[in-house]
Amino acid sequence: MATCHPIAPHFFHRCSRSVNPVRIHGLFPSLFLTGAALVFVPARFARAEVLTQNPSPAMPQHTISAEERGDVLMAREQYLAAIAAYQQAPATAVVLNKMGIAYHHLFALDEARRDYEAALLIRPNYPEAINNLGAADFVQGRYKQAIKLYRKAFRLMPHSAVIAANLGTAYFARGKYNNGLEAYQTAFRLDPNVFGGDSGQLIQGPSASRDRARQDYCIAELFAEAGDQARALQFLRKALDDGFSNRNLLMQDADFARLRKTPEFSLLMAEEKIH
Repeated sequence: MATCHPIAPHFFHRCSRSVNPVRIHGLFPSLFLTGAALVFVPARFARAEVLTQNPSPAMPQHTISAEERGDVLMAREQYLAAIAAYQQAPATAVVLNKMGIAYHHLFALDEARRDYEAALLIRPNYPEAINNLGAADFVQGRYKQAIKLYRKAFRLMPHSAVIAANLGTAYFARGKYNNGLEAYQTAFRLDPNVFGGDSGQLIQGPSASRDRARQDYCIAELFAEAGDQARALQFLRKALDDGFSNRNLLMQDADFARLRKTPEFSLLMAEEKIH
C-alpha cells in the first residue's frame, strides 16, 4: 500500500512504494486521465486498416455494417459522421457506449451521458460505460460521483489500468492524495504504459496546477523506481512546470538517485534555476 510523507507544508506529498510492473494486452483506448486529462476505456472498435482496404477481385466483397462504418469514422476522428453511422445501427449497449464516446470527444457531455446511461439500462454491469459515465462526471466537476462510478467499474474490471488511473486522478481532484497514490500504484503495476503520452486521445479536465504537480511528481517516482529514466524525467518536468518547488526534496529523494547523475537531469535543474 502506498504511503505519503509531507513534501511541503500545503502542497506536495511524497509517495514510497514497491513496484512490480506487469503489462497487459492493449485495446482501443477509452477514458483515462494523466494529470488532468482523460482518455477512453477499451470500446473494441473495429480496425480501420482492415475495413478500408480494397477487396481482392478473387474474394467476395464484405458489406460493412453501420456499426463498422462508425468504427472506421471514429478511428479517423470524424465524430459527427461516426454518430450518424451508429444511429443507423441496432441500439445495443456496445453501440450506445461508442456513440457516447463520440459525443464525449466533441465535449457534448449531456448527449454522451444520455448514451452511457442508455447503454447501462440494457447492460447494468457494463464496466466501460460505467467508467465513461464517471469520466463525464469528472469533466463536469462531480468528483465524488466520478469516484463512486470508477470504483464500481474497477470492481467489474479489476485488471484495467485505465480505470485505476481514472480513479486515482478523481481522488486527487478531491484532495484524497493517499487514495489517489494507491490507485496510481495499482494502475502502474497493471500497465506502466498507462501513464505514457501515447495512451490515447486526451480531453482536458478541470484540475488545479498544484494537484497536477502532485500527481506528476509521484508518477515520476514510479517510473524512476521502475528504471524508466526517460519517462521519469518527462513527468518530473511536468511537475516543475506546474509549480513543484521543493528542490531540497528533489535532490534528496532516493527514487531519483540514478536520475540525478544524468546530464538530462542537470540540464533540467539548470533550466529551472534560470526560470
